[in-house]
Amino acid sequence: MNENEWLAARFETDRARLRAVAYRVLGSMPEAEDAVQEAWLRVTRADAAAVENMSGWLTTVVARVSLNMLQSRKSRREDLVDAPDPDRAHHRETESADPEQEALLAESLGAAMFLILDTLTPAERLAFVLHDMFAVPFEEIAPIVDRTPAAARQLASRARRRFQRQGIVPDAAGAAHKNVPVPDAAGTAPRNVPVPDESAHAETSQAGKADFVHAFLTASREGDFEALLSILAPDIVVRADQAAVRMGMATGMGMATGMGLTEEIRGTDAVTRAFAKLSWAPVPALIDGSAGLAYVRDGVPHAVFRFDIADGLITDIDIRADLTGLDIIILS
Repeated sequence: MNENEWLAARFETDRARLRAVAYRVLGSMPEAEDAVQEAWLRVTRADAAAVENMSGWLTTVVARVSLNMLQSRKSRREDLVDAPDPDRAHHRETESADPEQEALLAESLGAAMFLILDTLTPAERLAFVLHDMFAVPFEEIAPIVDRTPAAARQLASRARRRFQRQGIVPDAAGAAHKNVPVPDAAGTAPRNVPVPDESAHAETSQAGKADFVHAFLTASREGDFEALLSILAPDIVVRADQAAVRMGMATGMGMATGMGLTEEIRGTDAVTRAFAKLSWAPVPALIDGSAGLAYVRDGVPHAVFRFDIADGLITDIDIRADLTGLDIIILS
């Protein structure tokens, strides 16, 4: 397989996810297909061989294309922000080069969410979609929208407030759920974890969960015991399936103590000792649409780490090397 064939095959591997990103930014399947095609043309003209994180780079390329298309549309139709048209939203949901594909995506997103997305500025919409639905870090969103990471965070925050005012909570897959607004979260957030946006509900949303996972990964890599202790529940439990235990015994996967991975580890002290100063390289991933980590070799996931968050702390970590039936998307 030559370089062009490899690149085409690699692009096809990410095509469905790239189309999903473009569709949620643009709200139209024909436009999303156009954005993915334009992204492919740009990829073929770039030096892809120098790219280390292919999935992240492809996401950035299609996000830039989608943002340009959205900005162009906004300039032609100034009424899109201030006066969303339900008829237009319905028409956009039904027009498609692939009606079956768009029907599946539209069902997950919903007309209510389309209408609210249409009230956002292009930069707000892109920041919200990338971060809250696809767990892209603000550091990677910032250059796409020509902002600082802090400003990109504010863009997504403003978009999130728009949903909260309507009592709608979008989840990682883009589904919109009605929810009773809750008071702002109280208390101090764990160190290295940004304040979980505007509401207590947000800490269990995709964005909030991704922040906790990122903080866990950072503290683990740096061997920061204090930071790890600050984000782990006192009675935290780490469970591993038999396949993960065997892999841990063979590779020393993530076990800084040298004792190997066991089926169950309990308590902050034991978990902190096990995961501080990781000797391997887990990477962020979406596992069945939820933020987590994956152990990757040669571009293939071999184990995943799934997290449960409650009351601002990580309460459970589930490690699986039997990946049967799991939908895994590597984010970096």
